[in-house]
Amino acid sequence: MDDSKSVALNGLKAPFQLGSLILPHNVIYAPLAGVSDFPYRRMSRRYHSGLIYCEMVKMDALVRNDTGTFHILDFDASMHPIGAQICGSKPKLAGQAAKIIEDLGFDVVDLNCGCPVDKVTKDGGGSGLLKTPDLIGELIAEMVARVKIPVTVKVRAGWDENSINCHEITKIAEAAGAKAICIHGRTRKQAYKGPANREWIRQCKEAAKEILVIGNGDLMEAHDASLMYQQTGCDAFLVARGTMGRPWIGTEMVPHLSGLEIDPKTLEECRQALIEHFEETLSYHHKRKAVIDMRHVGCRYLKKAVGTRDFREKISRAQTVQEVRELIMGFELHEQQGSAEEEPSCD
Repeated sequence: MDDSKSVALNGLKAPFQLGSLILPHNVIYAPLAGVSDFPYRRMSRRYHSGLIYCEMVKMDALVRNDTGTFHILDFDASMHPIGAQICGSKPKLAGQAAKIIEDLGFDVVDLNCGCPVDKVTKDGGGSGLLKTPDLIGELIAEMVARVKIPVTVKVRAGWDENSINCHEITKIAEAAGAKAICIHGRTRKQAYKGPANREWIRQCKEAAKEILVIGNGDLMEAHDASLMYQQTGCDAFLVARGTMGRPWIGTEMVPHLSGLEIDPKTLEECRQALIEHFEETLSYHHKRKAVIDMRHVGCRYLKKAVGTRDFREKISRAQTVQEVRELIMGFELHEQQGSAEEEPSCD
């Protein structure tokens, strides 16, 4: 076996222990705001045996029993192992919210310290917490004190390049009782621009004693995971935008990390998966919402085909379920050279 395959083999941990939870492996699907809804998670579970997440929810909304927030957290038994992610900056609410998550039956609860959007950071939550590392420790400690399930935390490298403090937060999170910390190799200021800096992830792995370090950022293809492992020595991989339109990416990463060859999906297989996703959406949402959702979901599955821009324009004008089905099935599949642009999302 050559060196690259040896490294890839070492990158896979199967099974993978996260606190008291035993996972089948160390490839994890991230929470994606506006993306990781119930149909998305049903599709993820069809292909992926590892940990998946619901969309992020706010602590205060959970504590005040907001109906919409509990709808976001809707899941069924087939989705285990499943995690929930909470955001906010009030320690007392953090403990209460974590307990609610545990009582709902989730396997993991994660604290979001990475979301860069203004509506989250303006209240001190998300990546706004990067400015107050000690508060992150307080939030985690409150969560750990209230639940038995593993508590984890997701951060960015820092607020900007002049305030990189993820290695410091790694130590704080470990002392507070978190079982794992996920490092997104970008700053809040970067949002989703520019490449993720894996050196920052490596520094966190060096700073960690017992806490697991999960690498995140630019995991778009199977080989990206083995490259991240080579560059960082991370314990696990959190795949975010790479899962969009590719719920099977985990079935490519896991064998690749063990040194096996993988066969990419054909465009026709991508089309059939899109139809399956549409049917899952129809079975969960009302017809109008299912039609609207296909305006952004559809192009993700077909992004490697020629003519996706025209497809997007047509599906954006579709008004009925039948129109959507006809557009998907009638789309001529020709593979383009290179990759389509990824759509940004709050991961």
